[in-house]
Amino acid sequence: MSPSLVSIVVPCFNAAPWICAALESALQQTWPATEIIVVDDGSTDGSLAIARSFEARGVRVFSQPNAGASSARNRGLREARGDFIQYLDADDLISPGKVAAQMGLLGTCPPGRLSSCRWGRFSNEPASARFVDDVVFRDFSPVEFLVLAGMTGAMIHPSAWLVPRSVTDRVGPWDESLSLNDDGEYFSRVALASTGITFCPDIGAKSYYRSGIPGSLSGRKGTAAARSLFRSLELVTTRLLEAEDTERTRRASASYWRRFVFDTYPASPALCERAASEVNRLGEPLGAPVLSGKMGILARFIGWKAAYRMRSWVGS
Repeated sequence: MSPSLVSIVVPCFNAAPWICAALESALQQTWPATEIIVVDDGSTDGSLAIARSFEARGVRVFSQPNAGASSARNRGLREARGDFIQYLDADDLISPGKVAAQMGLLGTCPPGRLSSCRWGRFSNEPASARFVDDVVFRDFSPVEFLVLAGMTGAMIHPSAWLVPRSVTDRVGPWDESLSLNDDGEYFSRVALASTGITFCPDIGAKSYYRSGIPGSLSGRKGTAAARSLFRSLELVTTRLLEAEDTERTRRASASYWRRFVFDTYPASPALCERAASEVNRLGEPLGAPVLSGKMGILARFIGWKAAYRMRSWVGS
């Protein structure tokens, strides 16, 4: 019996310094049946030419006018022929045994199960990656994972997942109206459509998240980013409460909104006010962020909102 095909979907936009390493990590997978699909999203830095230099090694490359990462991932999904989907951003890496270890694990699990693995952040050298989010290095039910994410802000890096195609087909495409937290919104759907999340304990299964890149989506601020984050949280919390409306899911939903206020204030004041209203509607107090150092001292005297406003004035 032939092994199941795994499609490695690589969205790319202006990733010329990193895409070679990303594609090499995909090509080095020890699982015997993989295909690699690159979708260049209107790059202007030579990324497309670099990606096409890998076509001789079997990489399938597509290009489109710039429409955002979610659009590129959706194009990759439409082109994918595999039974499982591995997402890999063009500036990230996966270890050689990652797919094989997760496929071996999923072969022992009920259908519709997701697999996660260890993931770490790095800036230049993957050997320096810090695997610090170990609170997610375990099995979860779908609701348990979203509750933990809400209460603590913990996440599973997109490249750490391995997802059955049956699940991606069930949840539909990435939401192309979102920029910031499009992955959080998408994987909340994936998790809730699955039969659960199985963590792969194999030390050879790792995902490497390149952080601190200037201009990256995850680091964007401003009104458009805040709107995208707000809309993504509306979708995530609505689905979570539809799946289970209990004290724990209401507390977790309130925590998603509380973190939005603390991370966004004083920018986008109207959205912050709406988010604070959601916290109250869910029966939770807004409270105050935990601050230390000079900000903590200042907040004790003038309140956290005034301290945040002062910080924004100094920063501007």
